[in-house]
Amino acid sequence: HVQLVESGGGSAQVGGSLRLSCVASGDTIGRYCMGWFRQIPDKEREGVAGIESDGSTNYADSVKGRFTVSQEADGTLYLNMTRLNSEDTGMYYCAAVPLCWSLGTTALAEASYKYWGQGTQVTVS
Repeated sequence: HVQLVESGGGSAQVGGSLRLSCVASGDTIGRYCMGWFRQIPDKEREGVAGIESDGSTNYADSVKGRFTVSQEADGTLYLNMTRLNSEDTGMYYCAAVPLCWSLGTTALAEASYKYWGQGTQVTVS
């Protein structure tokens, strides 16, 4: 089992930046694909960014050029968010799936992931 804990959320002004972190613990040995999702009330959770075992990345069109997903050697996942706008407001979740080399076109699909964090709120105004 894997536990994921997000941090770094908060309030930001339009045009500002935030950096989210996700720390994984538990059974983290082996290849993992990881991703960031966000959700606002009454809407489905949407994939924002994903990173695969080989470091390849995928982004939702709405965040391309503004958000960057990265992962440290210790497994910590980051989402660097710049040029924030009000539509970026939401609860951001970190997700992971083990024994993964590549998710390909499903990298931003909720069903692709097995483990989820509790979320961190981002509010842009």
